Amino acid sequence: MTMSWAVAFGVTGGVASGVTVIAFIWFCMKQCKKHNNRSSETASSDPSALVEWNRGGGSSSATGATHGGRQFSLDELEHATKHFSESNIIGEGTFGLVYKGLLRDGTVVAIKQRRRPPKQEFEEEVYHLSEIWHRNLVTLHGYCQEDGLRILVFEHLPNGSICNHLYDTGQDSRTCPDFKQRLSIALNAARGLSHLHSLTPPLVHKNFKTSNVLVDENFIAKVADAGIVKLLERTDDAGSLTHIITDNIFCDPEVGELTAFSEASDVYSFGVFLLELVTGQEIACLQSGNRDNLTHWVESRIDSGELVDHRLHSTFTSAVMKDLIGLTLWCLTLTGDKRPKMEVVATKLDIILEKERSLTTVMGEGTSTVTTATQLFTG
Repeated sequence: MTMSWAVAFGVTGGVASGVTVIAFIWFCMKQCKKHNNRSSETASSDPSALVEWNRGGGSSSATGATHGGRQFSLDELEHATKHFSESNIIGEGTFGLVYKGLLRDGTVVAIKQRRRPPKQEFEEEVYHLSEIWHRNLVTLHGYCQEDGLRILVFEHLPNGSICNHLYDTGQDSRTCPDFKQRLSIALNAARGLSHLHSLTPPLVHKNFKTSNVLVDENFIAKVADAGIVKLLERTDDAGSLTHIITDNIFCDPEVGELTAFSEASDVYSFGVFLLELVTGQEIACLQSGNRDNLTHWVESRIDSGELVDHRLHSTFTSAVMKDLIGLTLWCLTLTGDKRPKMEVVATKLDIILEKERSLTTVMGEGTSTVTTATQLFTG
Protein backbone atom coordinates (compact mmCIF):
# COMPACT_ATOMS: atom_id res chain seq x y z
CA MET A 1 0.00 0.00 0.00
CA THR A 2 2.72 2.39 0.99
CA MET A 3 4.69 1.44 -2.08
CA SER A 4 1.67 2.12 -4.28
CA TRP A 5 1.20 5.56 -2.81
CA ALA A 6 4.89 6.28 -3.23
CA VAL A 7 4.82 5.29 -6.88
CA ALA A 8 1.67 7.31 -7.41
CA PHE A 9 3.18 10.33 -5.69
CA GLY A 10 6.34 10.05 -7.73
CA VAL A 11 4.41 9.88 -10.97
CA THR A 12 2.23 12.81 -9.93
CA GLY A 13 5.27 14.83 -8.90
CA GLY A 14 6.95 14.10 -12.21
CA VAL A 15 3.92 15.23 -14.14
CA ALA A 16 3.68 18.39 -12.04
CA SER A 17 7.34 19.17 -12.65
CA GLY A 18 6.83 18.65 -16.38
CA VAL A 19 3.86 20.99 -16.41
CA THR A 20 5.89 23.59 -14.51
CA VAL A 21 8.73 23.41 -17.05
CA ILE A 22 6.33 23.68 -19.98
CA ALA A 23 4.60 26.66 -18.39
CA PHE A 24 7.94 28.37 -17.82
CA ILE A 25 9.00 27.84 -21.46
CA TRP A 26 5.66 29.15 -22.71
CA PHE A 27 6.01 32.26 -20.53
CA CYS A 28 9.51 32.97 -21.85
CA MET A 29 8.41 32.53 -25.46
CA LYS A 30 5.49 34.90 -24.96
CA GLN A 31 7.71 37.58 -23.44
CA CYS A 32 10.22 37.17 -26.26
CA LYS A 33 7.47 37.49 -28.89
CA LYS A 34 6.11 40.64 -27.22
CA HIS A 35 9.59 42.13 -27.23
CA ASN A 36 10.12 41.33 -30.91
CA ASN A 37 6.73 42.77 -31.88
CA ARG A 38 7.48 45.93 -29.97
CA SER A 39 10.84 46.27 -31.71
CA SER A 40 9.25 45.66 -35.13
CA GLU A 41 6.55 48.26 -34.53
CA THR A 42 9.15 50.79 -33.47
CA ALA A 43 11.25 50.17 -36.56
CA SER A 44 8.30 50.52 -38.92
CA SER A 45 6.89 53.69 -37.39
CA ASP A 46 10.04 55.58 -36.46
CA PRO A 47 11.16 57.83 -39.38
CA SER A 48 14.76 57.55 -38.18
CA ALA A 49 14.61 53.82 -38.82
CA LEU A 50 13.76 54.50 -42.46
CA VAL A 51 16.60 56.98 -42.66
CA GLU A 52 19.02 54.43 -41.26
CA TRP A 53 17.72 51.83 -43.70
CA ASN A 54 18.20 54.19 -46.64
CA ARG A 55 21.71 54.95 -45.50
CA GLY A 56 22.54 51.30 -45.78
CA GLY A 57 21.77 50.16 -42.25
CA GLY A 58 19.22 47.61 -43.44
CA SER A 59 19.87 44.19 -44.91
CA SER A 60 21.37 44.30 -48.38
CA SER A 61 19.06 41.53 -49.47
CA ALA A 62 15.98 43.74 -49.13
CA THR A 63 14.29 44.97 -52.29
CA GLY A 64 14.48 48.61 -51.25
CA ALA A 65 18.22 48.39 -50.60
CA THR A 66 18.76 46.69 -53.94
CA HIS A 67 16.97 49.25 -56.09
CA GLY A 68 17.67 52.52 -54.31
CA GLY A 69 16.01 54.78 -51.80
CA ARG A 70 19.32 55.86 -50.30
CA GLN A 71 19.52 59.12 -48.40
CA PHE A 72 22.47 61.21 -49.61
CA SER A 73 24.04 64.01 -47.62
CA LEU A 74 24.16 67.49 -49.10
CA ASP A 75 27.93 67.52 -48.57
CA GLU A 76 28.28 64.41 -50.73
CA LEU A 77 26.19 65.87 -53.54
CA GLU A 78 27.97 69.22 -53.41
CA HIS A 79 31.25 67.38 -53.77
CA ALA A 80 29.82 65.38 -56.69
CA THR A 81 28.71 68.51 -58.59
CA LYS A 82 31.54 70.87 -57.63
CA HIS A 83 29.11 72.74 -55.37
CA PHE A 84 26.41 72.68 -58.05
CA SER A 85 28.60 74.46 -60.54
CA GLU A 86 26.94 75.89 -63.64
CA SER A 87 29.45 73.91 -65.68
CA ASN A 88 27.81 70.72 -64.38
CA ILE A 89 24.28 71.67 -65.49
CA ILE A 90 23.08 69.27 -68.18
CA GLY A 91 19.44 70.29 -68.41
CA GLU A 92 16.28 71.49 -66.73
CA GLY A 93 13.04 69.61 -66.27
CA THR A 94 9.77 69.61 -64.35
CA PHE A 95 11.54 69.05 -61.05
CA GLY A 96 14.25 71.66 -61.59
CA LEU A 97 17.85 72.01 -62.76
CA VAL A 98 19.72 68.80 -63.60
CA TYR A 99 23.40 68.43 -62.75
CA LYS A 100 25.89 65.78 -63.76
CA GLY A 101 27.63 64.43 -60.68
CA LEU A 102 30.45 62.06 -59.82
CA LEU A 103 30.01 60.24 -56.52
CA ARG A 104 33.00 59.28 -54.39
CA ASP A 105 32.62 55.63 -55.41
CA GLY A 106 33.02 56.61 -59.08
CA THR A 107 29.34 56.41 -60.03
CA VAL A 108 28.17 59.07 -62.50
CA VAL A 109 24.67 60.32 -61.64
CA ALA A 110 22.11 62.90 -62.70
CA ILE A 111 21.16 65.14 -59.77
CA LYS A 112 17.94 67.16 -59.86
CA GLN A 113 17.60 70.07 -57.46
CA ARG A 114 14.52 71.96 -56.29
CA ARG A 115 14.39 74.67 -53.62
CA ARG A 116 11.63 73.70 -51.22
CA PRO A 117 11.35 73.08 -47.45
CA PRO A 118 11.59 69.45 -46.27
CA LYS A 119 8.48 67.29 -46.17
CA GLN A 120 7.89 63.77 -44.89
CA GLU A 121 5.66 63.13 -47.93
CA PHE A 122 8.66 63.75 -50.17
CA GLU A 123 10.65 60.98 -48.48
CA GLU A 124 7.68 58.63 -48.59
CA GLU A 125 7.10 59.16 -52.30
CA VAL A 126 10.78 58.80 -53.14
CA TYR A 127 10.91 55.56 -51.19
CA HIS A 128 8.05 54.12 -53.28
CA LEU A 129 9.47 55.36 -56.58
CA SER A 130 12.89 53.88 -55.81
CA GLU A 131 11.22 50.48 -55.48
CA ILE A 132 10.21 50.59 -59.17
CA TRP A 133 12.78 49.04 -61.48
CA HIS A 134 12.74 48.14 -65.16
CA ARG A 135 15.50 48.10 -67.76
CA ASN A 136 13.62 50.75 -69.77
CA LEU A 137 13.05 53.14 -66.86
CA VAL A 138 15.66 55.57 -65.50
CA THR A 139 16.51 54.33 -62.00
CA LEU A 140 16.04 56.59 -58.97
CA HIS A 141 19.01 56.03 -56.66
CA GLY A 142 17.99 58.24 -53.76
CA TYR A 143 17.33 61.71 -52.41
CA CYS A 144 18.44 64.48 -50.08
CA GLN A 145 16.55 67.08 -48.03
CA GLU A 146 18.82 69.67 -46.45
CA ASP A 147 19.19 73.46 -46.26
CA GLY A 148 15.87 74.15 -48.00
CA LEU A 149 16.68 71.86 -50.92
CA ARG A 150 14.95 68.77 -52.21
CA ILE A 151 17.24 66.70 -54.38
CA LEU A 152 16.72 63.54 -56.44
CA VAL A 153 19.60 61.35 -57.58
CA PHE A 154 19.09 59.31 -60.77
CA GLU A 155 21.23 57.08 -62.92
CA HIS A 156 23.01 59.03 -65.64
CA LEU A 157 22.59 58.11 -69.30
CA PRO A 158 25.59 59.34 -71.31
CA ASN A 159 23.76 60.04 -74.59
CA GLY A 160 21.10 62.18 -72.95
CA SER A 161 17.68 62.81 -74.43
CA ILE A 162 16.77 61.41 -77.83
CA CYS A 163 15.87 65.00 -78.76
CA ASN A 164 19.60 65.75 -79.01
CA HIS A 165 19.95 63.15 -81.76
CA LEU A 166 16.55 63.25 -83.43
CA TYR A 167 15.51 66.81 -84.23
CA ASP A 168 16.60 68.05 -87.64
CA THR A 169 18.33 71.31 -86.76
CA GLY A 170 20.40 71.52 -89.92
CA GLN A 171 23.55 70.79 -87.95
CA ASP A 172 25.79 67.72 -87.91
CA SER A 173 23.48 64.70 -87.91
CA ARG A 174 26.04 61.89 -87.57
CA THR A 175 24.21 60.63 -84.47
CA CYS A 176 20.81 60.82 -86.15
CA PRO A 177 19.20 57.40 -85.59
CA ASP A 178 18.14 55.42 -88.65
CA PHE A 179 14.70 53.89 -89.04
CA LYS A 180 15.38 50.61 -87.24
CA GLN A 181 17.05 52.50 -84.38
CA ARG A 182 13.98 54.70 -84.07
CA LEU A 183 11.72 51.65 -83.98
CA SER A 184 13.93 50.10 -81.29
CA ILE A 185 13.86 53.32 -79.25
CA ALA A 186 10.06 53.45 -79.57
CA LEU A 187 9.78 49.81 -78.48
CA ASN A 188 12.00 50.33 -75.42
CA ALA A 189 10.06 53.44 -74.37
CA ALA A 190 6.77 51.58 -74.85
CA ARG A 191 8.00 48.76 -72.63
CA GLY A 192 8.94 51.26 -69.92
CA LEU A 193 5.51 52.90 -69.96
CA SER A 194 3.80 49.52 -70.16
CA HIS A 195 5.60 48.44 -67.00
CA LEU A 196 4.37 51.54 -65.16
CA HIS A 197 0.81 50.77 -66.23
CA SER A 198 1.16 47.14 -65.09
CA LEU A 199 1.90 48.13 -61.48
CA THR A 200 -0.74 47.81 -58.76
CA PRO A 201 -2.11 50.43 -58.73
CA PRO A 202 -0.98 51.59 -62.21
CA LEU A 203 1.43 54.51 -62.25
CA VAL A 204 0.46 57.09 -64.87
CA HIS A 205 3.45 59.10 -66.09
CA LYS A 206 1.37 62.24 -66.79
CA ASN A 207 4.26 64.04 -68.50
CA PHE A 208 5.62 61.66 -71.10
CA LYS A 209 7.35 63.43 -73.97
CA THR A 210 10.32 63.00 -76.27
CA SER A 211 12.66 64.91 -73.95
CA ASN A 212 11.88 62.33 -71.24
CA VAL A 213 13.20 59.48 -73.38
CA LEU A 214 16.93 59.07 -72.68
CA VAL A 215 19.42 56.80 -74.41
CA ASP A 216 22.45 55.05 -72.95
CA GLU A 217 25.81 54.35 -74.60
CA ASN A 218 24.22 51.57 -76.68
CA PHE A 219 21.22 53.73 -77.63
CA ILE A 220 18.94 51.65 -75.41
CA ALA A 221 16.06 53.95 -74.50
CA LYS A 222 14.79 54.55 -70.97
CA VAL A 223 11.82 56.61 -69.81
CA ALA A 224 12.75 59.39 -67.38
CA ASP A 225 10.75 61.22 -64.69
CA ALA A 226 8.32 58.36 -64.01
CA GLY A 227 6.28 59.34 -60.97
CA ILE A 228 7.75 62.84 -60.70
CA VAL A 229 4.42 64.54 -61.39
CA LYS A 230 2.78 62.44 -58.68
CA LEU A 231 5.58 63.38 -56.28
CA LEU A 232 5.18 67.08 -57.05
CA GLU A 233 1.41 66.86 -56.69
CA ARG A 234 1.88 65.56 -53.14
CA THR A 235 4.49 68.08 -52.12
CA ASP A 236 4.00 71.23 -54.24
CA ASP A 237 1.30 73.41 -55.78
CA ALA A 238 -0.62 70.89 -57.90
CA GLY A 239 -2.67 73.57 -59.64
CA SER A 240 0.22 75.42 -61.25
CA LEU A 241 1.91 72.12 -62.14
CA THR A 242 -1.20 70.84 -63.95
CA HIS A 243 -1.38 74.07 -65.97
CA ILE A 244 2.21 73.67 -67.12
CA ILE A 245 1.70 70.06 -68.18
CA THR A 246 -1.66 70.51 -69.91
CA ASP A 247 -0.35 73.45 -71.94
CA ASN A 248 1.76 71.05 -73.94
CA ILE A 249 1.49 69.43 -77.39
CA PHE A 250 2.02 66.02 -75.77
CA CYS A 251 -0.95 66.37 -73.42
CA ASP A 252 -4.14 64.47 -74.22
CA PRO A 253 -6.81 67.01 -75.35
CA GLU A 254 -9.32 65.12 -73.18
CA VAL A 255 -7.45 66.04 -69.99
CA GLY A 256 -9.07 69.05 -68.36
CA GLU A 257 -11.26 70.12 -65.50
CA LEU A 258 -13.57 67.11 -65.84
CA THR A 259 -11.12 64.46 -67.07
CA ALA A 260 -8.01 63.42 -65.15
CA PHE A 261 -4.76 61.95 -66.41
CA SER A 262 -5.01 58.24 -67.16
CA GLU A 263 -3.22 55.38 -68.86
CA ALA A 264 -5.01 56.48 -72.04
CA SER A 265 -3.54 59.98 -71.75
CA ASP A 266 -0.05 58.44 -71.59
CA VAL A 267 -0.87 56.56 -74.80
CA TYR A 268 -1.82 59.83 -76.52
CA SER A 269 1.49 61.37 -75.41
CA PHE A 270 3.27 58.33 -76.78
CA GLY A 271 1.51 58.90 -80.11
CA VAL A 272 3.02 62.40 -80.31
CA PHE A 273 6.41 60.87 -79.51
CA LEU A 274 5.98 58.37 -82.37
CA LEU A 275 5.08 61.26 -84.65
CA GLU A 276 8.33 63.01 -83.77
CA LEU A 277 10.25 59.81 -84.53
CA VAL A 278 8.56 59.69 -87.96
CA THR A 279 9.12 63.38 -88.81
CA GLY A 280 12.42 63.98 -87.03
CA GLN A 281 10.97 67.31 -85.96
CA GLU A 282 9.65 68.97 -82.82
CA ILE A 283 5.90 68.81 -83.46
CA ALA A 284 5.18 71.88 -81.33
CA CYS A 285 7.24 73.92 -83.81
CA LEU A 286 5.51 72.44 -86.86
CA GLN A 287 1.85 72.18 -85.93
CA SER A 288 -0.17 75.34 -85.44
CA GLY A 289 -3.68 75.65 -84.12
CA ASN A 290 -5.71 73.49 -81.76
CA ARG A 291 -4.26 70.16 -80.59
CA ASP A 292 -7.59 68.57 -81.48
CA ASN A 293 -6.53 68.82 -85.13
CA LEU A 294 -3.26 66.89 -84.75
CA THR A 295 -4.63 63.77 -86.47
CA HIS A 296 -5.91 65.86 -89.39
CA TRP A 297 -2.54 67.57 -89.55
CA VAL A 298 -0.81 64.17 -89.88
CA GLU A 299 -3.16 63.11 -92.66
CA SER A 300 -2.60 66.36 -94.56
CA ARG A 301 1.17 65.92 -94.32
CA ILE A 302 0.88 62.39 -95.69
CA ASP A 303 -1.09 63.69 -98.67
CA SER A 304 1.62 66.24 -99.43
CA GLY A 305 4.41 63.68 -99.00
CA GLU A 306 6.07 65.83 -96.32
CA LEU A 307 5.52 63.73 -93.21
CA VAL A 308 8.53 61.42 -93.10
CA ASP A 309 11.97 62.70 -92.05
CA HIS A 310 13.92 63.39 -95.26
CA ARG A 311 17.15 62.22 -93.56
CA LEU A 312 15.87 58.66 -93.49
CA HIS A 313 16.18 58.53 -97.30
CA SER A 314 15.97 54.85 -98.27
CA THR A 315 16.62 53.28 -94.89
CA PHE A 316 13.10 51.91 -94.46
CA THR A 317 10.41 49.96 -96.28
CA SER A 318 7.13 51.62 -97.19
CA ALA A 319 5.06 48.73 -95.78
CA VAL A 320 6.58 49.11 -92.33
CA MET A 321 6.40 52.91 -92.35
CA LYS A 322 2.71 52.55 -93.19
CA ASP A 323 2.30 50.27 -90.15
CA LEU A 324 4.10 52.75 -87.89
CA ILE A 325 2.04 55.72 -89.04
CA GLY A 326 -1.13 53.66 -88.59
CA LEU A 327 -0.12 52.86 -84.99
CA THR A 328 0.70 56.53 -84.40
CA LEU A 329 -2.77 57.60 -85.54
CA TRP A 330 -4.36 54.92 -83.35
CA CYS A 331 -2.54 56.33 -80.30
CA LEU A 332 -3.67 59.85 -81.26
CA THR A 333 -7.36 58.89 -81.39
CA LEU A 334 -9.25 61.71 -79.70
CA THR A 335 -11.46 59.36 -77.68
CA GLY A 336 -9.34 57.79 -74.96
CA ASP A 337 -11.19 54.50 -74.65
CA LYS A 338 -10.58 53.81 -78.35
CA ARG A 339 -6.81 54.02 -78.01
CA PRO A 340 -4.70 50.87 -77.54
CA LYS A 341 -3.25 49.91 -74.17
CA MET A 342 0.49 50.47 -73.79
CA GLU A 343 0.99 46.71 -73.62
CA VAL A 344 -0.64 46.43 -77.05
CA VAL A 345 1.48 49.31 -78.38
CA ALA A 346 4.65 47.56 -77.23
CA THR A 347 3.56 44.30 -78.87
CA LYS A 348 2.71 46.08 -82.13
CA LEU A 349 6.08 47.86 -82.18
CA ASP A 350 7.88 44.58 -81.58
CA ILE A 351 6.08 43.09 -84.58
CA ILE A 352 6.78 46.19 -86.71
CA LEU A 353 10.49 46.12 -85.86
CA GLU A 354 10.79 42.42 -86.64
CA LYS A 355 8.96 42.97 -89.93
CA GLU A 356 11.36 45.73 -90.91
CA ARG A 357 14.37 43.57 -90.04
CA SER A 358 12.94 40.68 -92.02
CA LEU A 359 12.12 42.74 -95.12
CA THR A 360 15.45 44.56 -95.22
CA THR A 361 17.32 41.29 -94.71
CA VAL A 362 15.50 39.64 -97.60
CA MET A 363 15.37 42.60 -100.00
CA GLY A 364 18.24 44.72 -98.81
CA GLU A 365 18.22 48.17 -97.25
CA GLY A 366 16.14 50.76 -99.08
CA THR A 367 14.38 48.45 -101.53
CA SER A 368 11.13 50.36 -101.07
CA THR A 369 11.00 53.85 -99.62
CA VAL A 370 8.19 56.21 -98.68
CA THR A 371 7.82 59.35 -100.75
CA THR A 372 4.11 59.82 -101.47
CA ALA A 373 0.72 59.02 -100.03
CA THR A 374 0.11 56.59 -102.88
CA GLN A 375 2.98 54.36 -101.76
CA LEU A 376 1.81 54.48 -98.16
CA PHE A 377 -1.91 53.90 -98.32
CA THR A 378 -2.72 52.21 -101.62
CA GLY A 379 -2.11 48.79 -103.04
